[in-house]
Amino acid sequence: MVLSIVIVNWNTRDYLRRCLASIQAHSQEVEHEVIVVDNASPDGSADMVRSEFPDAHLIANTDNKGYAEGNNQGMEIARGRYLLLLNPDVEVKPGSLDALLSFAERHPDAAAVGCRLVGEDGLIQRSLRSFPEPWGVLFEYTKLSKLFPRNRRLASYRMTWFDYDREIEVDQPMGSCLLLLRKAVSDVGMFAQEFPIFFNEVDWLYRAKQKGWRIYFTPSAEVIHAGGASTRQRRPAMVRESHRSMKLFYHKHYRGRIAAPVYWFIVAAISINSVLASWQASLISKGRSHAA
Repeated sequence: MVLSIVIVNWNTRDYLRRCLASIQAHSQEVEHEVIVVDNASPDGSADMVRSEFPDAHLIANTDNKGYAEGNNQGMEIARGRYLLLLNPDVEVKPGSLDALLSFAERHPDAAAVGCRLVGEDGLIQRSLRSFPEPWGVLFEYTKLSKLFPRNRRLASYRMTWFDYDREIEVDQPMGSCLLLLRKAVSDVGMFAQEFPIFFNEVDWLYRAKQKGWRIYFTPSAEVIHAGGASTRQRRPAMVRESHRSMKLFYHKHYRGRIAAPVYWFIVAAISINSVLASWQASLISKGRSHAA
């Protein structure tokens, strides 16, 4: 088996249907299997997969195990030489799977390969970041990165200087469509489940680089990504969880490696930003509920 496509789903039945249909339509050139891990969706997602896509291997969890554990469940039974982690709000385009695999075959040192994501409006999504090194995070939270978005130093974290028009070695492509080499997964290990929703792929990619693997982005493969189909259903809570995960990532990988004052300054900045961002998300959610 060449490719195992693992999709972790929660409560996005209609997106999942389009995702699976796109794989069905544009995967003839690739030997593959599809594994859907449904995290106890209340919207009938699992029943839809059973009735409309019987060839897919369905793992129907009785509770929501999160993104990290769900992917681990799928990867544990996957048979492919490559593992494609795909969000349910992604639609693959003609030739995209073949392009990803072709790039990976030409780069045997690649633990992971990310592709170009475009929104439903056709606009390129900024899906690449560097690891959250202290200076990059500091420039992000002080807004210097927004004042100088084309400066590689000041805008290093979100890589706003990059135009997504060429192949490049990177730190962390977004996990919405991320191709992993099974050999690398065997070497690095599974996703760390202390990061249930966010930063699990960042943690994995960081560990992969620590072991000498490389991570790449290629624009030769392009998919359509709606974005946040699951997380925006509980946006304020997800904003808080994202910042909690970032603090945990810092504790795991940076504490003791960088100067203590710098470490605690960054942790405090993350905490402050979490409060402000979750407050803003709550206001937006309330506004939408009033409008509805």
